[in-house]
Amino acid sequence: MHDRVPDREGLRERKRREMHERIAAIGLELFLTRGYEATTLDDIAAAVGISRRTFFHYFEGKDEILLAHSAQRQADLRQAVLARSTAELPIEVAQAALVTVAGRFDSARTLAIARLMRETKTLRPGRRSGFDDYEQVLFEALCELWPARERRERLRLVAVTAIGVLRLAVEAWLQDDARRPVARYIRAGFERLSEEMRPAAARAGRRAPKD
Repeated sequence: MHDRVPDREGLRERKRREMHERIAAIGLELFLTRGYEATTLDDIAAAVGISRRTFFHYFEGKDEILLAHSAQRQADLRQAVLARSTAELPIEVAQAALVTVAGRFDSARTLAIARLMRETKTLRPGRRSGFDDYEQVLFEALCELWPARERRERLRLVAVTAIGVLRLAVEAWLQDDARRPVARYIRAGFERLSEEMRPAAARAGRRAPKD
């Protein structure tokens, strides 16, 4: 009897995941067709075929549906970081990982979702594009790659900086109506950052004490 428990638990988890994905997909489609503000929780529940109470077993509110589509990209970002080498600098790892997952942004649907999130005023600014979540995922992945506790503060700074570059890159990509791959904007952003930091690094080198 006990041997079958994991199978039943696995089935329950699979069904819950499938329902979670179904609610997210249908809710997002309603947002894109009707608008975020015009779509109610009752609309989503009715379209899925569940009660409002059941909806809250899966999501706390509409904003979670709007952000759910980025969860897979965040998982991809973590994997992209962990695939890199510690022989690289953390900022180099962050850049390479962001460029790796950037290809998933290049679609008309993603462009529509990004615009919807940016224009939804009821979301707090960081959540409008999921950048807060990306920053946390990047930070935690960097900490997995470099687990020493004394590096955590510096790795947090790397994550904040890298996601700042991503934020500006996505904004430029949206303003240009996605005419070029978003990865090009990300690379350009890191290049500008490097150009700004290079003089400071050179000055620091000149001031370094000689042995």
